[in-house]
Amino acid sequence: MRVLPSERMTPGNGEGTPLPESHGELPPVIRRTELVAFSLAGLLLIAIVAVLYVGKAFFLPVVMAFVTGTMLSPAATFLEYRKVPRGLAAVLIVFAVTAVVGFIVALIASPAMEWSSRLPELGAQLKDKVHVFDRPLALWRELQTMLGGSEGLPSFQMPKFEWVQPTIEFLSPTFTEFLLFFVTLILFIASWRDLRRAMIMTFSDHDARLRTLRILNEIEVHLGNYLLTVTLINVGVGVAAGIVCALTGMPNPAGLGALASTLNFIPIIGPVAMFAILVVVGLVTFPTVSGGLMAALAFGGITFLEGHFVTPTIIGRRLALNALAVLLALAFWTWLWGPMGAFLSSPLLIVALILKEHLLPEDSPQLPQD
Repeated sequence: MRVLPSERMTPGNGEGTPLPESHGELPPVIRRTELVAFSLAGLLLIAIVAVLYVGKAFFLPVVMAFVTGTMLSPAATFLEYRKVPRGLAAVLIVFAVTAVVGFIVALIASPAMEWSSRLPELGAQLKDKVHVFDRPLALWRELQTMLGGSEGLPSFQMPKFEWVQPTIEFLSPTFTEFLLFFVTLILFIASWRDLRRAMIMTFSDHDARLRTLRILNEIEVHLGNYLLTVTLINVGVGVAAGIVCALTGMPNPAGLGALASTLNFIPIIGPVAMFAILVVVGLVTFPTVSGGLMAALAFGGITFLEGHFVTPTIIGRRLALNALAVLLALAFWTWLWGPMGAFLSSPLLIVALILKEHLLPEDSPQLPQD
């Protein structure tokens, strides 16, 4: 009869009391091969990020064209079903989108140029308006001195305006980047069907082809729905902001509404920037601080309702984007590629979630409850 290790008898004990099992030979949690694989994956990720950062002038227009082209592909398919050739449909769509963007830029550019030419004058007016905060600042300095602080808060200083030209250069792409984006976008939309077929036929296995087809279809549908839904929401925010600006007596409400709609495409950063712009414009325009803050506070209420109720209700059910993931993606892509990276953060996050869902299915055993 074979005696199991757990049933061995202790010396001098006829009852055969089992000994506890030894845990000294358990395998390590992370094996050496897994550690090497993790290290190589980390090095590969660092190399990819470095290449994307250094090659921004090439990769940003191309990725922007790919993402935008995937969003606009359903519209090209719709025109193709109406007997419009795919190439002609791509040109029509790109030119239509360019016309809309040009119209919005025209609404924003005219007041922006006027205000930029009056920056020193407006800065002096704003500095006079914020003297209302001198008393709270003085009380804070006295309190800090009583508590043993060595230095009080510095007096309010208006920022210098040397940042305007570098900011415009940072936000506007070069001609070559724009041309690369424009041409790549048209060719991508026109040849999207052939690209899909080529990617699917790359694999010889039937299951791999079917999985690739599902991934491409889901990416196209989700990005198309995202663009349509977010555009409608942001247009609504812009219209509401324009109405608020008109009712409160702000200058050029149409331009401010168009600017609010445009900035709202950038998560988190866009609404905050628009709120700050409305505060500055309001303080310069109106004689009192309370009157100058009316439009900004109303816009804050609009963005609160949009961010906490409208957008989660419409988009959250389809895409289920985690707030922390959106914030981290926004921070990463903004650091990597600037404002255009901020615009691409949510679409790229959607693509990453779709790839993770299909390539890394959740078939592992569930963890126990806490």
